[in-house]
Amino acid sequence: MSPNQTCAEALVRLLERRGVNTVFGIPGVHTLELYRGLSNSTIRHILVRHEQGAGFMADGYARISGRPGVCFVITGPGVTNITTPMAQAYSDSVPMLVISTVRRTDDLGSQLGRLHEISDQRSVTAPLCAFAATAMTPKDVPLLIDKAFAVFEGARPRPVHIEIPLDVAEMVVEGEWLPADPVFAPEPDTAAITMATNLLGDARMPVIVVGGGACDAGPELSRLAEQLGAPVITTVAAKGLMVDDHPLHLGCTLSSAETQKFLAESDVVLAIGTELAETDSWCRRLSLPGALIRIDIDPGQINNPYPATLGITSDATTALEALLSRLPTGRFVDFDSIQKRVRDMRRSAVKDQSAAMRSHRSVLKALRSVLPETAVIYTDMTQIAYSGNEVYAAPRPRSWFHPSGFGTLGYAMPAAIGGKLASPATPVVALVGDAGLQFTVQELAVATELDLHLIVILWNNDALGQIRDDMIENGIGKIGVEQRNPDFDLLARAYGAYHRQPEGLDELTNDLSKALHDPGVWLIEVRESAFS
Repeated sequence: MSPNQTCAEALVRLLERRGVNTVFGIPGVHTLELYRGLSNSTIRHILVRHEQGAGFMADGYARISGRPGVCFVITGPGVTNITTPMAQAYSDSVPMLVISTVRRTDDLGSQLGRLHEISDQRSVTAPLCAFAATAMTPKDVPLLIDKAFAVFEGARPRPVHIEIPLDVAEMVVEGEWLPADPVFAPEPDTAAITMATNLLGDARMPVIVVGGGACDAGPELSRLAEQLGAPVITTVAAKGLMVDDHPLHLGCTLSSAETQKFLAESDVVLAIGTELAETDSWCRRLSLPGALIRIDIDPGQINNPYPATLGITSDATTALEALLSRLPTGRFVDFDSIQKRVRDMRRSAVKDQSAAMRSHRSVLKALRSVLPETAVIYTDMTQIAYSGNEVYAAPRPRSWFHPSGFGTLGYAMPAAIGGKLASPATPVVALVGDAGLQFTVQELAVATELDLHLIVILWNNDALGQIRDDMIENGIGKIGVEQRNPDFDLLARAYGAYHRQPEGLDELTNDLSKALHDPGVWLIEVRESAFS
């Protein structure tokens, strides 16, 4: 390291050593030293059009790659603009590193009318992070980066915000900043594994609920389910973890009354890598009268919101391997009866679908028929995505991404850009509604500027459809839910993207095939009225 390097330049070198190859951001007067470091770095900088786009791109990058998405933002408005993506990443356990500046150390805590002033900037992001910290000296910076990567590597991955005062960023540093050794997830307690195998081995009717924290444990999950004869319910974050037609797979049906009744009848529920949150089940509280075994990397989640009969703090794969090695063989299981009940419940779910969901399902089925197994879909808060959360047959884990917990509009398209940058060879699709697209539509410029091959499927009903329908159902007059949309053909062309508007399933399939095989950014506008 050159003795003339500033703290900010040294930080960029350290990120390089940590394997960071992409940073999302917008340069500003308060991040000039960080950009001095980037100008002499191998790290690629992605110029976004809004810091919210930077955060969603970092989220999409992280979900597909497993590596933290990194953002550089200015103090003040840069930080406040990125808080919504940080909250989404926090809610969905996505690793994200946000580096910002902050006022000079002798100004901290004061209100002097400085540019981009926030009296306590760190308190803005603290509720949205694993931790938020201020580097008061250059020596703090590598320690805080090591602490951030310890969260990403060995704990529940969530955003981290590190702010560097302007005077600290400019200070000259000497010596090499080297990364600390990797941190590994905790090993499961042997006694707890033994207790869990006893509970599961004696269970009359065990059920497994699995979430996004188990996305690397697919083979182990299937073996355990088959050995126990336990039906598996996946949350949206775990879509594709079990093949859709597995005879023990109940799919993403945790919100259905029949599945909730089934859980209430079970004597042991094994919950793996899931919060069991309201946004997983869409009920205030599940009835879980039997024993509850929870496996989670986050010890704070073990008894939240449901107290566990037995908690195991561990990553999912290691814990399931330990369970499989200790479970007794020869357990009697009436597989025919269990599989018949699973089949009946899946058929009942299809039969009970609304007309809108059946329309959504036909579009999603067309999409699934065209996309290769390697494709990834990022979805937004839109009705067709809500249907897809239940009915889309994801071919593998990490192939269907939905902003489940925080539920913010505008996520899908910039997240898909981040995913495409993380994995250029992967076919990437954004599925977004007409209202949601306009939250972050300016990021289309990033996709075309970078010559990305990206498909954006726009579900257009000229409304905030879910809220409109909720108003109607609750006898509320329709207020603020039916907007005048732009001409999306002209809008796409203005950004340098291609536009298609299919009028039926055959045209949709053809347009999707063309978009999949021809380079460029494609906006395929699917009008709800043409597919109802």
